[in-house]
Amino acid sequence: MLVLSDTKGIHGAYSQGMNPFYEQVYAIVERIPCGKVVSYGQIAWMLDRPRSAREVGRAMRCCPEHLPWQRVVMADGTIARGVDTALCKAMLKAEGVTFLPGGRVDMELCRMRNLPLDGGK
Repeated sequence: MLVLSDTKGIHGAYSQGMNPFYEQVYAIVERIPCGKVVSYGQIAWMLDRPRSAREVGRAMRCCPEHLPWQRVVMADGTIARGVDTALCKAMLKAEGVTFLPGGRVDMELCRMRNLPLDGGK
């Protein structure tokens, strides 16, 4: 598994020798607007690799801390195992993300439909 040695400078390279796919994943994660979420599969589709949702998940396991990692969830709105679920849920609620009675993100309301072309800035 790849370990990031330098995660500074979101618009520059994350670290020398980083997996280019991971860099592409992080570039998308950076642009997810506050109050919206995307699924691992959506990111894979955005990268024209529709069967790579699990690889997106691997990339997210070592996502730089300054990126909005909490905005990436499973397709059904479930918060993935391996993260602090309570923290993730609290961060999303603070951003205005709504949850269904069972504890999943309301994907109908909160799924990001289009990626901002200007990087959300």
